[in-house]
Amino acid sequence: MARRRKRKSRRRQEGRRILEHVPQYSIESGQDKPVTAARKFIQAEGIVPPALLLVKRNEHTTDRYFWAEKGLFGAQYVEENHFLFPSLRQLIEASAEKPPMVLQTG
Repeated sequence: MARRRKRKSRRRQEGRRILEHVPQYSIESGQDKPVTAARKFIQAEGIVPPALLLVKRNEHTTDRYFWAEKGLFGAQYVEENHFLFPSLRQLIEASAEKPPMVLQTG
């Protein structure tokens, strides 16, 4: 029996393209849960929204969070509902002009 391919959502693909233009921070969760590590990092570094946090849980798993004016959200939710975030609406127009930003932090 042939397996069907999972259909890729156009709305989510568009959200992913928009998130490529948001500053990204890569951190390790250490002993904390990933969301706690992300919140502590935001507080310690004074990161202003919008930002994407990649929290490495272990060698195989990385959790993605989006820091917005309204709080911390899962990146997948933001990809699917990017139109709900005012800071991303501004990036939609500017996304064609700017190359993607990636910041590495240890």
